[in-house]
Amino acid sequence: MRPATSARLRPAAAEHVAPGDLIRRVRREQGLTLEQLGAMTGYSAAQLSRLERGLAPMTVEALRLFAAALGIPPQSTGTALAALLPGCGGHGASTAAYPRLPAPTLRGREDGENVRRRKFLAGTAAAMTAAAIPPAGTPTHADDARLGEVLVSRLRDAMLGFGTPVRTEDPQHLATELDHAHRDYRTGSYSSLAVRLPRLLSTAHAVPEPDHLLLSRGYLLATRLLIKLDEQQLGWMAADRARHLAAAAGEPLAVAESARQLAVLARKAQWHDRALTLALTAAEAPELQEAGVPGTALRGLLIQSAAYTAAWQGDAAGMRELTAEAAAVAAGLGGGTHYLEVGGFSPTTVQLHLVSAENSAGDPSRALAAARAVRPASLPSAERRARLYTDMAHAHHRWGHRDACIADLLAAERCAPQEIHARPAVHALVSGLLLSGRTTPDLRGLASRVGAVPS
Repeated sequence: MRPATSARLRPAAAEHVAPGDLIRRVRREQGLTLEQLGAMTGYSAAQLSRLERGLAPMTVEALRLFAAALGIPPQSTGTALAALLPGCGGHGASTAAYPRLPAPTLRGREDGENVRRRKFLAGTAAAMTAAAIPPAGTPTHADDARLGEVLVSRLRDAMLGFGTPVRTEDPQHLATELDHAHRDYRTGSYSSLAVRLPRLLSTAHAVPEPDHLLLSRGYLLATRLLIKLDEQQLGWMAADRARHLAAAAGEPLAVAESARQLAVLARKAQWHDRALTLALTAAEAPELQEAGVPGTALRGLLIQSAAYTAAWQGDAAGMRELTAEAAAVAAGLGGGTHYLEVGGFSPTTVQLHLVSAENSAGDPSRALAAARAVRPASLPSAERRARLYTDMAHAHHRWGHRDACIADLLAAERCAPQEIHARPAVHALVSGLLLSGRTTPDLRGLASRVGAVPS
């Protein structure tokens, strides 16, 4: 039986109530716990609590669902509903499951400079293909700063249908190549990725019966790389393709991971409410909750992503609360590392994420304190270890600890040299160090390797 609406709830009383406040007030008046209302509506108590407190954005659909469950008449939702609707005084940011793409930056016709640059990159990539992967220990620093551009160029070509497929008769070949591409990502082997991943995408599309799940996983890997290389526009395209392919394959883990990557892209576009909605809604998907340990790990990663978005919003308390929730999920899995394909999820990786989140929330001292609790050797990959040191470098830079910042960057370089040399964020940080104070041989050497030496 639907609960009777409290007599004290009149339309005027709800006129200036935020959506979450309205639901919480009526729920409490009716003596319902979070667990009870969650059971009535299909939400977990944790997600319902976040919605009530405004930590997660309330969607129009969710507000209507809760209002129906609580017996709140439509006229009593007042401006709580209007605040969620575009054109009614609200931002409307939470109404769409997936945000619109940013304005396109890929042109149909290229000017002369872009054509010349494209030919140069294509030639460089061809040379890499001919040389294959250099032996371990071969010095490649002179080319590393260009690797990011080469990788982006070749991924763009593959995504636009200009790549060159490889003929294969072995149905396991593509799966093996994708496993190798994930290995390359974890080790920061960008010279190998620049050859392997674009070729994989082109070939996977060209086979008579494309494997939707394999393609989705390939595009998710491409998305993570494009985000690192500050190519958000192509990242949107790759993540959206991954989402559609995952849905076609009926694979809830890939669907959830595509939502996580879209949430990252929304956050970078400053669409914070949409980023929170994407991550936290995906975390509560029934299909994900039914997917066993991998689904639970991915749920923790989605909550962790939401924590990072809260940090970008300046909500340090909300960030720490969500991080604690992700840590509890990790501890509940027994403390091991799960879902290595997407970077790994464990109590240690949650702590690693906290370093970035505290940095983004504007507190480098807390970021460094969080970093001291992470033992680099316990992180699951070279890519994750490089992430730790680059986050520490950013925190030391914010705090004015110049020498410590340089030492951290050099430590990150030792973990994953090609990734560090190729990333625009590292290039910008090193360029800033060159311009802001004294230089040392270590700094000049690093600047040369990342292509940041002043002209």
